Amino acid sequence: MTHRVVIVGGGFGGLAAARALRRKDVAVTLVDRRNFHLFQPLLYQVATGSLSPGDIASPLRAVLKRQRNTNVVMAEVVGFDLEGRRVLLGHKANREEHGELPYDSLIVAAGARHSYFGRDDWEFFAPGMKTIEHALRIRRRMLLAFEAAELETDPVRRAEWLSFVVVGAGPTGVELAGQLAEIAHNTLHKDFRTIDPREAKVYLVEGGDRVLPAYAPKLSASAARSLERLGVTVVLDGLVHHIDAETVGVKSATGEQTLRARTKVWAAGVQASPLAGALADAVGDEVQVDRAGRMTVTPHMGLPGHPEVYVVGDMVRVSDGAGGVQPWPGVAQPAIQAGKYAAKRIAQGLTGTPDDKPFRYRDKGNLATIGRARAVADVKGVRFAGIPAWLTWLFVHIAFLVGLQNRIIVVTRWAISFLTHGRSQRLITGDSVVNDFERDAPASAPPTAAA
Repeated sequence: MTHRVVIVGGGFGGLAAARALRRKDVAVTLVDRRNFHLFQPLLYQVATGSLSPGDIASPLRAVLKRQRNTNVVMAEVVGFDLEGRRVLLGHKANREEHGELPYDSLIVAAGARHSYFGRDDWEFFAPGMKTIEHALRIRRRMLLAFEAAELETDPVRRAEWLSFVVVGAGPTGVELAGQLAEIAHNTLHKDFRTIDPREAKVYLVEGGDRVLPAYAPKLSASAARSLERLGVTVVLDGLVHHIDAETVGVKSATGEQTLRARTKVWAAGVQASPLAGALADAVGDEVQVDRAGRMTVTPHMGLPGHPEVYVVGDMVRVSDGAGGVQPWPGVAQPAIQAGKYAAKRIAQGLTGTPDDKPFRYRDKGNLATIGRARAVADVKGVRFAGIPAWLTWLFVHIAFLVGLQNRIIVVTRWAISFLTHGRSQRLITGDSVVNDFERDAPASAPPTAAA
């Protein structure tokens, strides 16, 4: 019987694993609760109107249609039977109807979601950005804020509508804050008659002592200068302790301050997929999850006690074999490399004994764009900023974007946007006459007391 490989997750790790098995004598089943692969590094450009969702997402069936040994299943994974070697499913059309996928080898690459560090009630007021729905909600709120400011006669309330807070100064937060400042100062500055969008304030709040804390201090300083030139106010050493509809409370070494802003975005932390916990529960006491919900796997990316199960991407920490763990950045490359590594070991196991070399992540560098012709780069120890870094960022993101059509569309949109300072995806969809913050409000207001 053909060796059955089930891959959970159609993100970077899962898709890389599936592609690596395309010419192997295996029957691959890729299962995901969505029917598309999402290029998350460009999700913030959907949120800020530069790109549309279809520009950065590709249907999984289309991506893998020429891979004859691979089947795609759209379903929700709800658990694992490790002893019986089954993946348990709950179909999206009917959550009460369950199915299963038997496997000989399993690769779990379910990714991560945003984390509010125990304050999930903040999510309504400050949405994170992990899905297309999140990005579209942020875009809607951002554009509605300018429309509300245009109609507001009270100067204090108008200032609230024209203020934006981004929490977290990692790459996503820095890129998003820079884009928001460019929208206000360049894209929209001639579109309104009552307000001047250039009066908008963008705050970037970071709990550490510098932006882009994972980057070299020199690059962090360069990024901070670029943000300041764009008009972004950077708040460092600031811990958010309160969020409600109109304010963000921040504690720092200099005291407490209240930022009055109607639009907030959360980019401060991630939490592993709940499937990491489900796997840990299925194994038992041998495997525990950390505060971020990640589980520890062997140096070969295997689940302890179950060498036929591999776990890759943001939901794991990798043991170094000496009691510690290997440090991984929260970017796409570790997931891609680990997915390929797991696929290679499965293929080797079909013809003999898998190579005993443990997984080693090869750092290909870090890139972050701050705005128009502004970026920072650290590529194999070579650190640079400005236009060269920006061009490198453009090339790398186009190279890794899935689908030739998407690459052509994105390059075209970027070129037009660069030449015109415009953003074509600025539609406010849905019931635009209703305040988005009221329309989406829960039946009872979430608690907002300070943590």
